[in-house]
Amino acid sequence: MKEYLLPHYDERRSGIDMLVLHAVAHEGNEAAQCLDSLKVSAHYLLTSEGETIKLAAEECRAWHAGVGYWRGVDNDLNSHSIGIEICSPSLGQEPFAEAQIENLIPLCRKIIRKYNIAPQNVVGHSDIAPQRKPDPGAAFPWKRLAEEGIGLWYQTENALKMPDDNAAELLGLIGYDTRTPEAVRASAYAFCRRFAPQYVVLDADVHHLTEHVLPDDFGFMKEEKFMTTLRAVAYSYQTALV
Repeated sequence: MKEYLLPHYDERRSGIDMLVLHAVAHEGNEAAQCLDSLKVSAHYLLTSEGETIKLAAEECRAWHAGVGYWRGVDNDLNSHSIGIEICSPSLGQEPFAEAQIENLIPLCRKIIRKYNIAPQNVVGHSDIAPQRKPDPGAAFPWKRLAEEGIGLWYQTENALKMPDDNAAELLGLIGYDTRTPEAVRASAYAFCRRFAPQYVVLDADVHHLTEHVLPDDFGFMKEEKFMTTLRAVAYSYQTALV
């Protein structure tokens, strides 16, 4: 494993109980240099060729999550988490390289096992910061990772076991921020990026995407397919807590 250690870290203030996956629209050392210029960091970076680069020691509090919320925690998610950046010129709107995913899977497994991270706490940057971040993007293979024991997926038939049709309550059960109407809408779109990508509007201009994370139209929230998927996912998260 190569090292390109960044100076943007400090001491953790809590134990590690989350894994946050990101995408960065640069390659290799250029991606690391970009993070450095922004005075942020993560613990690992995966290049498009699948090479893993260590950016910070796991015991350090890397600066990757920023302001966010997940499952009731809205303070200092950096202290709670390990962060992995994955190179993607499209910022996760096009499929990731197979070599990346093949190397990401054992890296995630190792981290999850080492820190006993619960599956519901394996998240994307857009999950914890839905009003600010679009990554790791609609093309990220969450289902495949869940099949490898990394995070959670769903079975559509389980939607029948969650009759609640209140989107805010279901999103909150999963872990999303639902404290304001704006947060509910943003969280619903982040949910789509992860579980219902057919509702995500792709943007060929990555810079525009980072400045316009949310759509103009949230009509998808009234779609029965969206609600069915939301109920099914909420069931998966609810039962994972038992």
